[in-house]
Amino acid sequence: MRAITSRLTAQRRSFRLRWRRLLTKSWILSRWHYRWHGQVLTGRPSDPVWYLAYGSNMHHSAFRERRGMRPSEWRIARIKGYRLRFNLEGRPKGRAAPANICPDPGCEMWGVLYRITRRELLRLDATEGVPGRHYRHVLVPAEDPDGNIVTAVTYMARGLDADRAPSFRYISLLRDGARAHGLPEAWVQYLESVEPHAE
Repeated sequence: MRAITSRLTAQRRSFRLRWRRLLTKSWILSRWHYRWHGQVLTGRPSDPVWYLAYGSNMHHSAFRERRGMRPSEWRIARIKGYRLRFNLEGRPKGRAAPANICPDPGCEMWGVLYRITRRELLRLDATEGVPGRHYRHVLVPAEDPDGNIVTAVTYMARGLDADRAPSFRYISLLRDGARAHGLPEAWVQYLESVEPHAE
């Protein structure tokens, strides 16, 4: 029985992977898929868009190597009125919590702005499970150190009521990515203060 369940799970995973690959190749099919999930896919595939990374996508190995993104430009930025949280259920369940954001008028947080195309954003969405049950797009005003403000796409999920602990590997990606991009020392210190899950 366990072998059958395992095989069915693997088949479902394989189907979802093939479906997401198909979606990233067809803009028309993707528009329909987003609409089905109550979201809107706008613009043309070649249109530039700013994406704000605040989690593991700040790290080169996650964003460029694993996800294959090729940003034409990048810079650090902060968003006001949001707070970084670790309130999602990750893998392994109960022992890892990916990053999330939530509105909080008294807070601000830092991340990395990447200029990518809408087709690249579509591919990035596929790796993050968007559209789906968890993350969704939100538009945020992101301010760079020179005071320039751009409207950026980022991800936000409903999340759990209480925060959990990220894995050591995951929080290390955030810390290393923040340092590599030159995020403010106060933000790096905040990430350093986040306690990882006890292995």
